[in-house]
Amino acid sequence: MACNVGETDRIIRLIIGLVIAGLGFYFKSWWGLLAIIPLLTAALGFCGLYVPFKISTVEKKKTE
Repeated sequence: MACNVGETDRIIRLIIGLVIAGLGFYFKSWWGLLAIIPLLTAALGFCGLYVPFKISTVEKKKTE
């Protein structure tokens, strides 16, 4: 499992996950459990949906 989620992508996923969890808690809805997906992908740095499309938001190292 190679890291395919970059730093900016991780921050966005973390914020989205926290917002979804907060709304689920506020409205007392089980839909808040969907926050697990963006929070988990942010924590692991891996998104399974990126693999088939060969997407990676990780910055490439520049060599001089």
